[in-house]
Amino acid sequence: MANKYFSRTEFSCSGVNCYDNMNKRLLEMLDVARELAGVPFVINSSWRDVETNLKAGGKSNSAHLRGNAVDIHCNNSNARMLIIDSLIVAGFTRIGIGKTFIHADIDELLPQEVIWLY
Repeated sequence: MANKYFSRTEFSCSGVNCYDNMNKRLLEMLDVARELAGVPFVINSSWRDVETNLKAGGKSNSAHLRGNAVDIHCNNSNARMLIIDSLIVAGFTRIGIGKTFIHADIDELLPQEVIWLY
């Protein structure tokens, strides 16, 4: 699968490439969102193994464990608005907003149509 804006090397967990563990639909939606936003998306976190998830403070049912989530680096209000708007238009229904990142996931096992703060 080819993505316009993301390479396989941008997806890692504890130094190990985890691109193949990512939900392909999420990757397609992420590419659409990046196109719409018009700003770079730097992936801070994607698929996580259990140990990495615990170290990151992730919940035991984290969407990251199933390859259904990414955290996108963001530390200014203009980019935050562009990224969040594009994620919603691209179809993401689970968005978390942190001071330096935006979490986006498509995990159907978790509540839908939600935005939360870290």
